[in-house]
Order: sequence, then C-alpha cells, then structure tokens
Amino acid sequence: MVAHTEPELRNKMVARRPCAKSSWRQADSPLPILTPKHKIKYAVYHGGVHLPVNPPVLPMLAKRVGALPDGGDWIFEPKWDGFRALVFRDGDEILIQSRDEKPLNRYFPELLDPLRTTLPPRCVLDGEIVIAKNDGLDFDALQLRLHPAASRVNLLAKQTPSSFVFFDLLCRGERDLRGEPFEIRRRELESLISSAPPPIHLTPATNDRSIASDWFRRFEGAGLDGVMAKLPSGTYEPNKRIMLKVKHERDCDCVVAGFRWYKKGDRTLVGSLLLGLFDDAGALQHVGVCASFSAEKRRELAEFLNPYRKNALVAHPWKRWASPETATGEAAQRMPGGQSRWSQGKDLSWEPLLPELVVEVAYEHMQGSRFRHMAHFRRWRPDKKPIDCTYAQLEVVPPQELTAIFPHGR
Repeated sequence: MVAHTEPELRNKMVARRPCAKSSWRQADSPLPILTPKHKIKYAVYHGGVHLPVNPPVLPMLAKRVGALPDGGDWIFEPKWDGFRALVFRDGDEILIQSRDEKPLNRYFPELLDPLRTTLPPRCVLDGEIVIAKNDGLDFDALQLRLHPAASRVNLLAKQTPSSFVFFDLLCRGERDLRGEPFEIRRRELESLISSAPPPIHLTPATNDRSIASDWFRRFEGAGLDGVMAKLPSGTYEPNKRIMLKVKHERDCDCVVAGFRWYKKGDRTLVGSLLLGLFDDAGALQHVGVCASFSAEKRRELAEFLNPYRKNALVAHPWKRWASPETATGEAAQRMPGGQSRWSQGKDLSWEPLLPELVVEVAYEHMQGSRFRHMAHFRRWRPDKKPIDCTYAQLEVVPPQELTAIFPHGR
C-alpha cells in the first residue's frame, strides 16, 4: 500500500458558505416488520435514502491499546478529535448521522452542498466532522453547533466553518462494501476523494510504523487524539471494537472538591469525583471528573468521603454553584452540576466536599482549561497539599503541527 502522508491533505479547509436545507422525506415503500419504536426511527432516518446500506448504522469502534502494534500488517491513520459521523447519499438526499444514530444535517448546513458536489450519487462514507483553527482542532466550537436556534447555527457555520475528514467507505453504487477487506475499501475511497476540494478531506494513511510513531508524537499539538491501527483484511463490523487506538496519557494531581452519586446506588455508591485545579489567581477551577469505578470501589468511596461532607459547603470555593438558579453566564457553563445541551434530562446534582483531598489521575489532553475526556483514578496523594494542585504541572503541547496536516488552511 502507498503511504498517504500530510501533504496529501492539500488545498485544505477554505471558508464555507451555508447551503440549502436537506429535503428529507419519509420513504414511500412499506416499512419492514419492526417494533413501534423502531418504526419511528426507520421513518425518520430512512427518509428518501434507499441504498444497499441504509441508515441508521452504528459505526465500527476501536479498543484502546498502550502502544502501536509490533509486527504484522497494519494500516495506520491519525485519530481525529471531532464528531464521528456517517454520510448517506442517494441522489440529492444527504443524511449525516451521528455515532448515536442522530441526524446532524441541521447543525452543519455548510457541509451539505460540498457533499453533494464531491461524493458519487449513491454512497455511504464514515468519517469525522472537525473544526480547524490556526492553532489546532477546536472541539468546543463543535459543541456550540448543537444549538436549537437555526439562526445561531447558520451564524456559526459562517464564523467557524467545519470540515469532513473521511476514512472508510461502506457503500458505492449498488455495492455493499462492508464485507470487503479494509485495504480494498480504502483504495476505493482514495479513488473517490483523494483530490476533493475542501472542506472534504481524505485522512492520511500509512503502513509504515515509523511514520505512525511520528504522527503520534507530533500531531497532538494540532488537537489530534492519537493514532488508529486497522487490519488491511478487516471487514466493517458495526458497533464492534475491531480497530485499535493508541492515545496519549498523562498524570495530574487534582483537588477532589465534590462528587456525584451513582445513578443506581440509592445514594450509597459514588458515581464520579469532581476535580479541581488552582489557577494563577488562586481560584479553584472545575476541570473535569474521574469515574469508571467498580461497584466495590464506589461503595468504599462513599464511606471514605463521608467525613469530608460535613459543613463542606460553608466555605466551599464552588459555593455559588450550589444553587443552579443563581449561576449565569460562564459560571453556569462551568458549574459541576450545570445542565447543557449535552446533558438535558440527566441528574447532575453534586455533593460538595471539603477541598482537602488530592488524587492522582490519568488524563489524555486538555481542551482549553478542562480535561477533554473523563480522567481515570490512579491513587490518593496524602503527601500532596491541595494548594500545590495547579495548572503549572500540566504539559503544554505546541500547536504548530496543524499546518503539517492542513498546509493550506481550511
């Protein structure tokens, strides 16, 4: 296989204009035998799309490993940090489907016309929606797109246009390619979009482990998430962890300033720990959560944390967040129990703790001033003072490598 490296993503990511709304319509053909719940989903997603691979389709997943695999035959790709999405095209009909089977067309209107112009009339592709700025990929800007007001979405589409990076091909014409080896799907994908104009891109790929190692070291500064490893002979298996992913991981000491109850524990099991770091002004900022505990560990944490709950709110640095109705603006967005468009309907109430405990956690990377993903518990640090838990301990990765992947901008 020919290595496809950074220069192949040339002519990248120019400013986009909003385009017309998708003209989804319910299928004229009868629905298959489905439960009422699935009938609704079929009607919504199938729309005017009639392909050998019809929506909804759960994307193929990856399992995490500690290092790039040694030996064997692998195809390596950068791991993009954006919104995983599948695109179904049938003539003028375009459906952008999220990894949890939700339609995304209305949130990324600027992608619809380029997809119609670039992709073949009948196809299904797998990829990642990203927003690139001069200093790297911006996941926060992606989150802002999930807004109920179309006017706001259209404004953001002009101010921070998105791009689509594709890495797999599930269907072309009348052919279902999911049973084909990945090296064949990749070759066909290259024939379709290797020279596509922005904002449509083909992800770089190589079978050279040294190039993949170089990507892993250098591309983090651009906001990429690590490196993927795929078997050339692998078929596309929806919702199965067939691929491998290697991600960055670092250690950080944080103040434990609160926790949330586990939803199934009837207030006897801890669900997650709320983590904080002190900024330059000496204020304790909420930076994320630590979770994924076993049932036994959740019970132990409930007992261990109980003494730190007494009178914890009296002088708590997050006291103003205890009553959500009093928090507005940035405070409301950053409060540990705050609702967002991502968490509507979830119980995000939290229990304050005396900010005296320090925990060592593993994290992948920062998104602004917060952990991009959930952190993982390593150990308690009774030898560490809470005031020493500052942002200064975090490794800062230079952002200049985005220009190596998108040498000509968006």
